[in-house]
Amino acid sequence: MSEKNTKKKGWISNAIFILVLGVFLFTPLGDSAKVWLNRLVAMSPSLEKVENQQTVNYESWHLIDEHGQTFDLDKTRGKVVIINFWATWCPPCLAEKPSFQELYNDYKDKVVFLFVTSESPDKVKAFKEKHQYTLPIYFEQNAAPAVLFSESIPASYVIDKKGNIVVRKFRAADWNSSKFRVTLDELLK
Repeated sequence: MSEKNTKKKGWISNAIFILVLGVFLFTPLGDSAKVWLNRLVAMSPSLEKVENQQTVNYESWHLIDEHGQTFDLDKTRGKVVIINFWATWCPPCLAEKPSFQELYNDYKDKVVFLFVTSESPDKVKAFKEKHQYTLPIYFEQNAAPAVLFSESIPASYVIDKKGNIVVRKFRAADWNSSKFRVTLDELLK
């Protein structure tokens, strides 16, 4: 094979690679691939070591629900709480939403679920309708307690009945795994 043909093949290979990378990074098709990839690698969240657990103080945190009503965080006292910070544009957030929905379907009467976003209510409503989610969405009126701070999303926390953060997860997870359900059942005892 001539050197000219080798260079041409190399150039074509590079052009195809750049095209595929561009599709993956900058198109809705790429977003779907990123969501699928995040679902593929999502693992069950695990418990924090006892010495790493921190207590959450909700006193100065204010949330508004989808109907514009203030959510009384005092209602969470003595209950297991799952908090998920997310956005509609975040592929890892989208990847874990189906597992959250399945978990919510079975535990909504036993666990307090707080899906917190800073996006507009209209955008969130359209997203929920499109995917037929029934997850309860809340909008922050001020900054979350410092122990719930994360520079990235998704950021999810499971708080036990005593107010301790027993699970911290900063990437997509399989929240509906049998392993996590066993953990949740133990926390509910």
